[in-house]
Amino acid sequence: MEIIGVIIAGAIIGALARLVMPGRQGISALVTVILGILGVLIGYYLAAALGVAATNGIDWLRWIISIIVAVVLIAIYIAVTGRRGTSNTRI
Repeated sequence: MEIIGVIIAGAIIGALARLVMPGRQGISALVTVILGILGVLIGYYLAAALGVAATNGIDWLRWIISIIVAVVLIAIYIAVTGRRGTSNTRI
């Protein structure tokens, strides 16, 4: 996979992962893309380890695994940094 393809796939996977997650995530677009890229790379290696064969068309199972990995990575990032959705309440 080429670097431009990985970046584009990472942006797509990161955005889809954030859509799947409940609630709001207070993370930037850059962090979303980086975690999406990691999700793509780990997801593709995990899919290969599970025996998912590459096809000529869209590898839906690889994309689903990548989205799941990205969701887990975003959840870990939020847990470690303590970032939640923005709140409009003032104290």
